[in-house]
Amino acid sequence: MDSQERSSEEAEGAKERGLVYVWKAGSCSVTPERLLGLSGKTVLQASLGTNHGLLLTEGGEVYSFGKLPWRSGPEELCANSPILEKALLGQHVITVAAGSFHNGAVTEGGVVYMWGNNSAGQCAVANQLYVPEPQPISISDSETSPLLSVRILQLACGEEHTLALSLSREIWAWGSGCQLGLITTTFPVTKPQKVEHLAGRVVLQIACGAYHSLALVQCLPVQEMKPIPERCNHCSQLLITMTDKEDHVIISDSHCCPLGVALADNQPENHVFCPSLETLEGKSVTSSQSEDCQKPLVEEHRLVALETDGASVLSSNDGQEDSGISSPGNILFPDKKEVKEYLISLSDHTLNETLGKNTCTESEQPSQEEQVSACIPGPPGASTSALNSLVASCASAVGVRVAATYEAGALSLKKVMNFYGTPSNDSGSQSGSGSPGPEALKDSREEQVRLESMQGKKSSSLVDIREEESEGGSRRLSLPGLLSQVSPRLLRKVGRAKMRTVALTPTYSGEADALLPSLRTEVWSWGKGKDGQLGHGDVLPRLQPLCVKSLDGKEVIHLSAGGHHSLALTAKSQVYSWGSNSSGQLGHLNSPTTVPRLAKVCGDGVWSTAAGPDYSLFLADEEDFQPGLYYSGQESTTENNLSENNSTKSPVLLLSCSKIGYISNVIAGGDNCLVLVDKNIMGYIASLHELASTERRFYFRLSEIKSQVLRPLLGLDNLGNASTIQLLQEMASRFSKLCYLIGQHGASLSSFLHGVKEARSLAILKHSSLFLDSYTEYCTSVTNFLVMGGFTLLAKPAIDFLSKNQELLQKLSEKNEENLQLVEVLNALFFMPFGRLHNYARTLLKLATCFEVASPEYQKLQDSSSCYESLAVLLSRKRKEAEYTLGFWKTFPGKMTDSLRKPDRRLICESSNRGLSLQHAGRFSVNWFILFNDALVHAQFSTHHIFSLSTLWVEALSEEAGNVNGLKITTPEEQFVLLSSTPQEKTKWLRAISQAVDQALRGTSDLFLYGAGGNISRQEPPISRSAKYTFYKDSRFKDAVYDGRWLSGKPHGRGTLKWADGRMYSGTFRTGLEDGYGEYRVPNKALNKDDHYVGYWKEGKMCGHGVYSYATGEVYEGCFQDNMRHGHGLLRSGKLTSSSPSMFIGQWTMDKKSGYGVFDDITRGEKYMGMWQDDLCQGNGVVVTQFGLYYEGAFSTNKMMGTGILLSEDDTVYEGEFSDNWTLSGKGTLTLPNGDYIEGLFSGEWGSGIKITGTYFKPSLYESEKDKPKVLRKLGILAVPPDEKWKAVFEECWNQLGCESPGQGDRWKAWDNIAVALTTNRRQHKDSPELLSRSHTQTLESLEFIPQHIGAFTLEKYENIKKYLIKACDTPLHPLGKLVETLVAVYRMTYVGVGANRRLLQEAVREIKSYLKRIFQLVRFLFPDLPEEGSTIPFAATETKGRRSFCSGKSDSRSESPEPGYVVTSFGLLLPVLLPRLYPPLFMLYALDNEREEDIYWECVLRLNKQNDTALLSFLGVQAKFWPGTVSILGESRKISSNTKDACFASAVECLQQISTTFTPADKLKVIQQTFEEISQNVLESLQEDFLWSMDDLFPVFLYVVLRARIRNLGSEVHLIEDLMDPYLQHGEQGIMFTTLKACYYQIQHEKLT
Repeated sequence: MDSQERSSEEAEGAKERGLVYVWKAGSCSVTPERLLGLSGKTVLQASLGTNHGLLLTEGGEVYSFGKLPWRSGPEELCANSPILEKALLGQHVITVAAGSFHNGAVTEGGVVYMWGNNSAGQCAVANQLYVPEPQPISISDSETSPLLSVRILQLACGEEHTLALSLSREIWAWGSGCQLGLITTTFPVTKPQKVEHLAGRVVLQIACGAYHSLALVQCLPVQEMKPIPERCNHCSQLLITMTDKEDHVIISDSHCCPLGVALADNQPENHVFCPSLETLEGKSVTSSQSEDCQKPLVEEHRLVALETDGASVLSSNDGQEDSGISSPGNILFPDKKEVKEYLISLSDHTLNETLGKNTCTESEQPSQEEQVSACIPGPPGASTSALNSLVASCASAVGVRVAATYEAGALSLKKVMNFYGTPSNDSGSQSGSGSPGPEALKDSREEQVRLESMQGKKSSSLVDIREEESEGGSRRLSLPGLLSQVSPRLLRKVGRAKMRTVALTPTYSGEADALLPSLRTEVWSWGKGKDGQLGHGDVLPRLQPLCVKSLDGKEVIHLSAGGHHSLALTAKSQVYSWGSNSSGQLGHLNSPTTVPRLAKVCGDGVWSTAAGPDYSLFLADEEDFQPGLYYSGQESTTENNLSENNSTKSPVLLLSCSKIGYISNVIAGGDNCLVLVDKNIMGYIASLHELASTERRFYFRLSEIKSQVLRPLLGLDNLGNASTIQLLQEMASRFSKLCYLIGQHGASLSSFLHGVKEARSLAILKHSSLFLDSYTEYCTSVTNFLVMGGFTLLAKPAIDFLSKNQELLQKLSEKNEENLQLVEVLNALFFMPFGRLHNYARTLLKLATCFEVASPEYQKLQDSSSCYESLAVLLSRKRKEAEYTLGFWKTFPGKMTDSLRKPDRRLICESSNRGLSLQHAGRFSVNWFILFNDALVHAQFSTHHIFSLSTLWVEALSEEAGNVNGLKITTPEEQFVLLSSTPQEKTKWLRAISQAVDQALRGTSDLFLYGAGGNISRQEPPISRSAKYTFYKDSRFKDAVYDGRWLSGKPHGRGTLKWADGRMYSGTFRTGLEDGYGEYRVPNKALNKDDHYVGYWKEGKMCGHGVYSYATGEVYEGCFQDNMRHGHGLLRSGKLTSSSPSMFIGQWTMDKKSGYGVFDDITRGEKYMGMWQDDLCQGNGVVVTQFGLYYEGAFSTNKMMGTGILLSEDDTVYEGEFSDNWTLSGKGTLTLPNGDYIEGLFSGEWGSGIKITGTYFKPSLYESEKDKPKVLRKLGILAVPPDEKWKAVFEECWNQLGCESPGQGDRWKAWDNIAVALTTNRRQHKDSPELLSRSHTQTLESLEFIPQHIGAFTLEKYENIKKYLIKACDTPLHPLGKLVETLVAVYRMTYVGVGANRRLLQEAVREIKSYLKRIFQLVRFLFPDLPEEGSTIPFAATETKGRRSFCSGKSDSRSESPEPGYVVTSFGLLLPVLLPRLYPPLFMLYALDNEREEDIYWECVLRLNKQNDTALLSFLGVQAKFWPGTVSILGESRKISSNTKDACFASAVECLQQISTTFTPADKLKVIQQTFEEISQNVLESLQEDFLWSMDDLFPVFLYVVLRARIRNLGSEVHLIEDLMDPYLQHGEQGIMFTTLKACYYQIQHEKLT
């Protein structure tokens, strides 16, 4: 311990703790002597062997005293004062154990040290008689692959064996004898082995007697029940047998497996024990029992029911009455006459009813349990097979399984099953016989029976019977068709027509079980059982652990094993004892017992026990909370020099022990008894003992209430309606949970007193929330029950039961007044637990006073104390509220009560005193306002309206308006004013309503802060809140349910609205209407699918961008306004496979297509690009088809009508009038591909014969070629002008920036709008981060900085703008990005698929130019200091230094322009952003348009490339001086030879090939420029001198490079550059180079190969 802890310990008087007192056992008048020689060290634990003892002190040191024969040296004879075990110094020991002649200790690290006598291997050392010094022993688990050493928690030592309990709660054993529980016959076992039989179970504690072992094991959770084999896995006999008697069937599961152990050496008088086997053939083998087993049985009553028709006659053996039966207490039937009457009455009713009346099954009174265990016979022989049902009920009460006999008129079991499931009217008689020693297997909870008489068929008629717990154990019926222990309570339940069940099994909370000792325990025993010390009802040895059945459900918390007897201490402070009773050590009758029975200890409840060789010690609470020590066993008195030995009749109080102080531990062993005593300094120890003692008594009382009041109440019939029963059940289960927690706490306090006793490790401090929660939960359910009038309802059916047990009830509820009402007694009884909270608070306060005020302990105790106190106050307030509410319901008119009365509804105040009235109410109207904790009710004559508090807003009206004392109440659909009679009344109501609303919003009032005044509530409830509400009259929302945020009576914020007809909106609201982003579904009944909208809303209507998926399969994505499609949008109809798939993208007005749009009719393979009006094509437009037809012209009502141009794939052109789709009608000109044309009147459909009246012209062959394609040059005149296209898209962008029309608006407001758009979009995406990649997030962050411009506009600022634009266009969350994204989408929609028609190329180019112009306008609006199109930005001085020109002697080619500088154009600024996205469809159009030219060019390239370098160079006429002398091939320099190919000018060729990988004309021009520079570089290297190109020299070289570059679509590249390059570049250096490239392209096409 560190110094601080030690100092606090000293404050509590640590010096006076753990004093050791010893005395000789065997007498009741003893004088304990203090064991000195420990130099004031505090002893934490002690253990005694036959002649020696061990002590463990606080520092983890171990001392031995007494006879130590294994030590060498003088001390071996007798060490009177304790000797330090030096071998253990430095090992911090946490627990010690002494066997008869050997010792063990466990260190903090879980290592075991053993020393002492090792004759039987009990020290785990081989071939060594004595182990003089403590020696570590290794325990390792062979099942783990690397051998892990097992950490040990606890040791227990017997005479010749040792057991260890590991950290993983498994038992390890070594030594000799069957008490090891190992599957072995070779002893001694010196290597510790695991007791496999209990592996996997949680063992809580172990104890060793001289030759037997006990283990306390936690019960299995219910779901882990494993099916039980049908045969015993040791002796292979059937576990469950069935016998057909003349008229009934006996089913017995009383198999008792002897495990066939012959221990010849120390048990010469070993008897043969043959359990009765009632086999199916009907033979019955009578058991021959060993004599000492026979004795107790002969003395019992034998009750045999003989069936005669209709009446049962009782014959009873007159055996002498055993003291067990005549023990005081309520005996079942004190005289035989009553028994006879009882049995006769059996015949008049069905079995079930009779058992229903049998009230003797409560197994609580100790006296009764005692009797019961006395009157249970051994295994049933033929004679006892029909024992009376009384025995059965008693047997079940003790927890012994009962073999049931059914008389069902037939031999087969099928009828029994039917009888079991349905109440039968036969007179049935149940008789049972229990055997105290059934063989228990690994899990004895469920027996699986396969009944062979049913030829393997499972019975189907067994109903699922849920049985309430039989005192704490979770006994359950097994699966259908399987019979298991049958208790009369269960049979009683089956017969009930209306079956109700409440598991009163403690509702274990897993949390509490993990933190506090478990009470769900079983006792397992094994070893030698000659004296019955195993508790299985026989005297057989057991090789393996076996569960002591009769202690199931007894909540055993501690075991002690003596020489030949065993003690089990329960949570209820009772002790069960069994085994040898030669000296009266069992604390009851003189005879030994083979099954556990209650010991008779006076005092208020035992909390610690110790078992010696032939005596027992019990530590019990006395009146003043100081423990009293009771002794039971040998008593030697010396009179007249005659010493006579007699045993104590019942445990005797050793008075002298009470004087020495507060005993915390008792230890017995050999002839000595030892106690550890604490002195009560400052009342600290006394307070702890008081806390523990009162908690244990409190638990005893709660258990009594549970078993003697609650369970019988639950068993009663007609307890009222289902809801009341449910409340009662809930109360019962919460009570049960609280009861279990208190039991656990009592047990934990007992073990706390054995230990160091540090205040801070008290459970009520460490785990206070467990206690606070359990009390609060119980309070909630009990007050709910009270409010519903539960106690009043209970009083009627329970009147007989309660009046019979009047005294018991008064004793339990501590109400002693005369003529109390039953209701009040019950009330007091169930509210009794809350008083305990005050006790906790008081005790904690007492403990706090033992510490310094500044110490943390004091603070903690003080805080916890006030916590418990404030909870007690809160709960008593809740009780008052409940009683007030109950009183109100009693006076309230009946009709309304039923609808308004709810379990958790409490009354706060009501206006029956006329204190509150409705403003503008009619003269005779009655308005009564009732405020509950969850609603305000406005009651009128016959109607009432309920306003839920979570959606109620209250405010006081100001006085000026003449509203004196007015309160304005706002609810979602009403607003009314309440007038109060006086200002005080107004304040009272305002405060009451505000607090009630606040409480309702915060949830239950139980959430008070643990600690300082937690229940001070805010005065004002929040205006904004979350709540659920159902509208009842609002025209639009009627019957809709809204769940979400509110603000002053209106939905506001995020929420979900569901209409009764299935519509649903989920999203944001503003002041009661959908506004913001939301999702909306409308079910389409006909198609059985939903319409689904996701997008933006404004004032309850779809407005802004959204996606609407119709149930029909159509999807619209675009803008809405007032619930209609309005603005730019895309409509997809049908899947590609469906009947008429189509796609429209364009402008909408009021739900109709209107303005420019592109319609792709996928079925007909046509695409229309043009104007629309009212969903029809109207105005100019272009149509292309998949067969290559092209039409451009006027449309009217969806038809081609008016002037138009029609081109077919083979360049036939018609210009003229049209009357219908593809139908010529009127004047026109038809031009044929060869230039001939016809003028005249045409009529007919294109492609199916046309009538012509007109003139045929054959143009003169000598006319210039130029006029031939004149018509193609005119294309586009009749199409929609590019600037008219996609206006809606641009308008939307301007609107987003806050401008009414392009360029009109405030620039700073625009920037604000951009910032808002970015942040709201980001916030929206935050919920789904997967939508935003990391780079995307970074882009958004960088966009939050606006480029600032102060001073002159420089190139640097221009670059900044460019960077900003690139980023902005990268994210659709930015208005510009959204614009670009939409433009790219519409462009692709237009020019992909059918739209990839070469005639559309010029249209596509014009459209791009229009985009550039319009986006540039936007950019200049945002950055006003950006110069207009075509102006120049002067270069900074540094950049103007002359750079060598490429072709001429001038210093800079740019100097031709008026002033040097950088020209600002929309092309230069925006193409880098736009073109890469539009490139694929655009380039496709170029490729289609230049297809013929390019084919010729390509053929030529392929042909010329077959030649080698020298041949090609000379063919092209390159001057020899420019030929490279050497070329580098694969890194080596070689001379050019005749077969070199693709090696000359390789770097220039490679450079030019990159033209295909760039997008913008500017980039492509740069590539060309670099190619020229590479060529110069090459030539300069070979010429070794400065030189200037002339065009004549340069052209052939460049032509060579172009040929070798083999660019497939060079024509398209050339035309793309020509169409989209910056106009100002045409005359510059790059312009000249481009012209050269173009010339090369044409040259190659027309190259004549010679």
